[in-house]
Amino acid sequence: MAAIALTLWRLLRGPGVMDRVLALDTLAINAIALVILFDILFGNAISFEAALLIAMMGFVGTAALCKFRLSGDVIE
Repeated sequence: MAAIALTLWRLLRGPGVMDRVLALDTLAINAIALVILFDILFGNAISFEAALLIAMMGFVGTAALCKFRLSGDVIE
């Protein structure tokens, strides 16, 4: 939870756009870890699919934001 709080602080106070993109990617990784840990704790295997969806959306979001930052357009 401390890592998520520090990542949210970097997201809000980041000095640049790329710092905020990196904070969003780190936030997705921390959310995946939290979901997996709760699944292990409670013995529930269904939420692993939620962790997979968070991972896919985090990757696509990071790739789209970086593409937009580099070229100014996501879809060419």
